[in-house]
Amino acid sequence: MTTHPTLAQIDRYAAGDPGLDEPSVWAIEVHLEECADCRARLAGSTTVDTRAVIERVATSLDREIAATPPPAGPGRSWSVLRHRWFVGTLLPWLAMTAAVLACAALLGALRTGLPSLVLLIAPLAPLPGVAVAWHRRADPAWELIASSPAAGLTMLLRRTAAVLAFVIPTLALVGAGTGISMAAMLLPCLAFTAAALLLGTFVGVRRAAIGLTSIWTLVVVAPSLAAARMPVVLAAESARSWALATVLLTIMALFRVNGFRRLSAHD
Repeated sequence: MTTHPTLAQIDRYAAGDPGLDEPSVWAIEVHLEECADCRARLAGSTTVDTRAVIERVATSLDREIAATPPPAGPGRSWSVLRHRWFVGTLLPWLAMTAAVLACAALLGALRTGLPSLVLLIAPLAPLPGVAVAWHRRADPAWELIASSPAAGLTMLLRRTAAVLAFVIPTLALVGAGTGISMAAMLLPCLAFTAAALLLGTFVGVRRAAIGLTSIWTLVVVAPSLAAARMPVVLAAESARSWALATVLLTIMALFRVNGFRRLSAHD
């Protein structure tokens, strides 16, 4: 209603007059939600019996509220934590990563004279999981989560941490069986993860992961297998360079924090 209902209409509404048509009742109720003055008029229009009923109901509610223990503070359900740190579609990709690393270790044991396949693909190990950690096609609840304050960089870092929590022990297990230094695998792995996050602010994390995987395969993996020798970038002396690259890429990604709010434009 654009005008206030008359006092007569309010009296009829308070008395439940059956002669008041439904559109008028609806219009009065909508107006009462917005107008404090008319609500005060409605309170004065109630009958003695109506006010007595309201008082009894209020007294009964007060007793029930006083007898009810205070509600517990808001807790974080397992479902909320799971969606913040993990998404079910990551499982096939993590399983594939573990299978690829296991096959690489097996081929390295069977074929002598080749550079370590595990070391060559270790930098790429987290990228499949990171690629689907925060992507509209990988998360059924993407629209709902994307509108929450925890979306963007916070959500991506949480799910990336979940991916690394799986990939790093897997690398350690495979490395223990092949005698490869954990640092030699872990530092490139972390550097590529940070690079995927940084590039993700420009082109989306999925495209960044695909691009890094393709470049590394063409520039490093394929030539190393063809020449049957380990590339210089994975030599023991390169550990400091990988550590420095990881730190710099991580800092740059943090400076690009606002870019993670616009990832949907690149997906």
